[in-house]
Amino acid sequence: MIALGADHGGYHLKEVIKKYLDIKRIEYKDFGTDSEESVDYPLFAAKVAHFVAEGNAEKGILCCGTGIGMSIAANKVKGIRAAVCDNAYCAEITRRHNNANIMCLGGRVISDEQAVEFTRLFLNTPFDGGRHQRRIDEISAIERVEL
Repeated sequence: MIALGADHGGYHLKEVIKKYLDIKRIEYKDFGTDSEESVDYPLFAAKVAHFVAEGNAEKGILCCGTGIGMSIAANKVKGIRAAVCDNAYCAEITRRHNNANIMCLGGRVISDEQAVEFTRLFLNTPFDGGRHQRRIDEISAIERVEL
């Protein structure tokens, strides 16, 4: 299961990604938005991030104008590693090295074709583990620190 969310700036990309997932018969849950009418992105980022963090979806994809706002909001949820991807290399490496569980894309930054390619890479690239697991553990430790 893949969790999807977008604001008005990412709505079109989310719809493109849904078509790809339908073709590939990959199950998803769409948390909205449902149009290009202006909305606030943190609401959608929170819904997707909590759904992923609670184990209800293996991964999530969030779309806004740049992907940046969504990633900032999603990363506030414990257990989320959300990464903005604006090229294929980052879409692959964020899985291999960072074990990212949410990919954030920018509807005003990338093309429909790139969104599909990045989605394919993000969903199909495994985490390499090894030395990268130690770094993921260090990131998780930051979430437990109280100042």
